[in-house]
Amino acid sequence: MSDKHIVSSFDRDLESIQATVMKMGGLVEKALSDASAALKAGDVDQAERVRKGDKTIDELDFAVKSDAARLLALRSPTAGDLRTVLSVMEISSHLERCGDYAKNMAKRTIAMAGSGEIIESRAALGRMSKFVEAMVDDALDAYIQRDVAKAGEIIERDREADEIYNTLFRSLLTHMMEDHRNIAVGMHLHFIAKNIERVGDHATAIAEQTIYLVTGELPDDDRPKLDQTSLKPQESVD
Repeated sequence: MSDKHIVSSFDRDLESIQATVMKMGGLVEKALSDASAALKAGDVDQAERVRKGDKTIDELDFAVKSDAARLLALRSPTAGDLRTVLSVMEISSHLERCGDYAKNMAKRTIAMAGSGEIIESRAALGRMSKFVEAMVDDALDAYIQRDVAKAGEIIERDREADEIYNTLFRSLLTHMMEDHRNIAVGMHLHFIAKNIERVGDHATAIAEQTIYLVTGELPDDDRPKLDQTSLKPQESVD
């Protein structure tokens, strides 16, 4: 009777942690969508809301890590249960980083207020953002469903995200070379494109955690990155 009670308590605690991670995921997806919409419309107010909203995502990440650490200390889970706790902590970290990238997109949208326009690049960024937002959503679904095949498909889609980024980078570089007045806004847009590309990487990492959870092994990291850009920005995701 006592063992059954302990198991039930562990399951409830783990379900609560996973529910927090899913809540995080929903907020991250909304932050990415809102940041993209703010960029497209040049909406500084919406961008500011995204920037401020990142604090909630950070707080949820802290809650996940704290609750998971407590669960590890009190319950000492083994085998599959241990993998579940570890994967939840990893996924939380990846979501927190995605939230940081959404915040950085918003900050650059604010910084570009009143500057010049590269209309077609903003539209392309919107399409790229929707692509990686879908990757994040599907990665979380794969985790909930413990769907290894779906997780594998997301990993393959990261190649397309890289290709979209490379194409966009070349377009931005052309605009900046043709008219020096495009350099400032072009650099901001490039940083945003790189932020979005990195969200795709984190969605891929979440998918890899699903594979680890189900099989006990991480996929071999033999996927060549297709980022062919020569301009390597220093990431700012504070």
